[in-house]
Amino acid sequence: MNELELKYGCNPNQKPARIFMADGSSLPVVVLNGKPGYINFLDAFNSWQLVKELKENTGMVAAASFKHVSPAGAALGFPLDDVLRKMYHIDPAMQLSPLACAYARARGADRMSSFGDWIALSDVCDVPTAKIIKNEVTDGIIAPGYEPEALEILKSKKGGNYNVVQIAPDYMPVSLEHKQVYGITFEQGRNDLKIDARMLENIVTENKTLSDAQKRDLIVALITLKYTQSNSVCYVQDGQVIGVGAGQQSRIHCTRLAGQKADLWQLRHMPKVLDLPFRADVVKPNRDNAVDVYLGDTPEDVIGDNVWTETFTRQPEPLTADEKKAWLSKVTGVCLGSDAFFPFGDNIERAHRSGVSAIVEAGGSIRDQQVIDTCNKYGMVMAFCGLRLFHH
Repeated sequence: MNELELKYGCNPNQKPARIFMADGSSLPVVVLNGKPGYINFLDAFNSWQLVKELKENTGMVAAASFKHVSPAGAALGFPLDDVLRKMYHIDPAMQLSPLACAYARARGADRMSSFGDWIALSDVCDVPTAKIIKNEVTDGIIAPGYEPEALEILKSKKGGNYNVVQIAPDYMPVSLEHKQVYGITFEQGRNDLKIDARMLENIVTENKTLSDAQKRDLIVALITLKYTQSNSVCYVQDGQVIGVGAGQQSRIHCTRLAGQKADLWQLRHMPKVLDLPFRADVVKPNRDNAVDVYLGDTPEDVIGDNVWTETFTRQPEPLTADEKKAWLSKVTGVCLGSDAFFPFGDNIERAHRSGVSAIVEAGGSIRDQQVIDTCNKYGMVMAFCGLRLFHH
């Protein structure tokens, strides 16, 4: 099949819409179920590239959770401990494959943003992964294949209309990309840059030590940024993205946004949060929303005297600012990547407050030394990769 007609473009008024191969070849994708739309396919093709590259670089299975052409989360398939299972609403007795762990982690990074996500898997979707997906609110999935039982589980979602796309894993796109804006055609070479540990060799700080785990996490950050709408900054811990700041005009706003998301992920580990007494009839999205409000600046919106019974079996105690500050002060070992240089040391100051100990950025600012000096103040290690990773 050379082309696929779509219901409409980005918005219902944008018709006609289709995806097609301009060179007359066959599309590398097959729709196994549902009817994916224009934005679905933008998410599908961007997210597939991300997980494919993570798998090629690390040798581990990978998953991504995309919303509006940027990752809400991405992760490698490391096992989940009991705390993460509770945070991600995974039954303690449920058997998980590495791929299922990867998706649970990708979805769990920012569950508020991942509501209604598009999923990408680096490997054939297995039954444990499909069972997790079945119980989440999601628009669709792309993978190189599906186990028969897993496919049937996915087909049962959304009244049988869940979007399931299979992509040829050996598909290689052409080297030149084209798109039109305002009737004018743009052309550029495809960003086929291979990201690997060699990009971490130019260490510019007094601290020159990068552990293997830090190298892995910095690479995860760079690959994630390669497929994130710019400007963008990414926080990673234990092979899992924990905060993405995408599409901000100011880099410090990227760093703050991503840091805020990373901090919320850290705070969700707190016993007070894990033990919130939810009513049995409160579904997962509402629980996620309640946790987000509880951790925010207006917890009274969910635990106040006149509203707590809507969500909880007893009135939770508030989480004080001092409690949150004390918990976050113990966080360490977080890695951070930026898709271009940091122009000021304020980005490092903000990263430090989220437990960042290793950084990779392009370098090349006239204030590089100020940024390096700020890293040195906190004993951070920073590498200049010398490469910009803008994506639009």
